[in-house]
Amino acid sequence: MAIPYGHQSINDDDIASVVEVLRGDWLTMGPVHAAFEAALATLAGTTDALAVTSGTAALHCAYVAAGVGPGDEVVTTPMTFVATAATAALLGATITFADIDGVTRNIDPAAVEAAMTERTKVVAAVDYAGHPADLDELLEIAHRHGALLLEDAAHSIGSVYRGRPVGGIADMTEFSFFPTKNMTTGEGGALLSTDPGLVDRVRRFRGQGMIPDRSQMRRRDEGGWFQEVHSFGINYRLPDILSALGLSQLARLEAFKARRTAIYDRYNAALSDLDGVGLPAKRDDVDPMWHLYPIRIRDGQRKRVYNAMRERGILVQVNYIPVYWHPVFEDMGYRRGMCPVAELFYEEELSLPMYVELTDADQDHVIEVLRGAVA
Repeated sequence: MAIPYGHQSINDDDIASVVEVLRGDWLTMGPVHAAFEAALATLAGTTDALAVTSGTAALHCAYVAAGVGPGDEVVTTPMTFVATAATAALLGATITFADIDGVTRNIDPAAVEAAMTERTKVVAAVDYAGHPADLDELLEIAHRHGALLLEDAAHSIGSVYRGRPVGGIADMTEFSFFPTKNMTTGEGGALLSTDPGLVDRVRRFRGQGMIPDRSQMRRRDEGGWFQEVHSFGINYRLPDILSALGLSQLARLEAFKARRTAIYDRYNAALSDLDGVGLPAKRDDVDPMWHLYPIRIRDGQRKRVYNAMRERGILVQVNYIPVYWHPVFEDMGYRRGMCPVAELFYEEELSLPMYVELTDADQDHVIEVLRGAVA
């Protein structure tokens, strides 16, 4: 039986929570959705959380709320899934890629500082593998240049940065609930912000642009059926069915974190003596929720090791192709060589299986196969 690099953890309570919604009156966005948003806000220490249909939708909402458009620039990392940049590019923004830190694999604040211009609207930092980015430094840089900090925390719900939970630190924070992430709603995501103005713009955009407050309407005497759209939006509303799964998963988030930490520690202990393999690093001021266990295979051997492990049923993965290597960015004039630290990391990176229900025996098998592959 193959061992995947990531997998959801679903139990009977999760199933029962979804069935309860199916037997109720609400399927789309209703009371369970509201409860899920409230639980997310409590987790992050914010007053508002807005659940949406995917992490990509949350990123799109964030850039819209920030007013990103043609002529604006967004500074981000190349070591991420393409959506971090694509959702801003779709709005007409110019994407500037800043290189990564060689230790954490997160965006390097010094590279961000060098990339800032008067047109920079947003700095989008990614918490690679679950390790929070240098949020305080990035906030200071962004605000000094009149920009906002967006934390792409698709990997890091449950992580802690300098004693504060991820979600309530940056101007906006995005979560993803895709099945391989730290918790899931099947498909889904969320956007959190400490700024009520940003929250209001996101809430309106994810709901087709509808104005829910009659006092804000231009024509208030048409009747109870009347609706108004003042600016265009999209239907990014997460239904109660998926919100129920998310609410149930949140109740187990600490247990998920403990198990992922144990897997991380076991890998570290078992692989620390392995020649030609670099292990992930953790800074002392963070407490990550590990989404990935990314190792580095030195000396140009990554492809060979990748193939050897997959042939043995260990479905390792590579996270990620530098974003500007994708043809859509090449066609816009981006060229390889722009971020050498990120590109070297990509050439060596390999993600070992990391998920809650990975057993010790399966992990031992992964370690055994890896040792044989690199020998």
